[in-house]
Amino acid sequence: MAGALAFRYGFHNSPAPQAPYWSEAGKEISLQRLQRELDLTEQQSEEIALILDDFVKYMHSLQVQMDEVRADGKRRILNVLDERQKKKFHEMLSGLSERKSR
Repeated sequence: MAGALAFRYGFHNSPAPQAPYWSEAGKEISLQRLQRELDLTEQQSEEIALILDDFVKYMHSLQVQMDEVRADGKRRILNVLDERQKKKFHEMLSGLSERKSR
């Protein structure tokens, strides 16, 4: 668990590539592209739209679970640290957040 958190918060050598995030907009763009490039029938478009709806919901559910796991890991790490270490840990996380937003 701690290893996953360390990796997530940037204690590795190279930054991880940003994975595509599936949203309603992403689903619509994907469906339009599939319709255009595969010349889908109306029935195929409707079925694929349902599949993409399920995929978006599944990805959102996974994101929520990942956020909960990260928060739990952070809480557990903080429970082990003393006050000085907690302050340093928060500073480390803040620095990583700032670098990610660039």
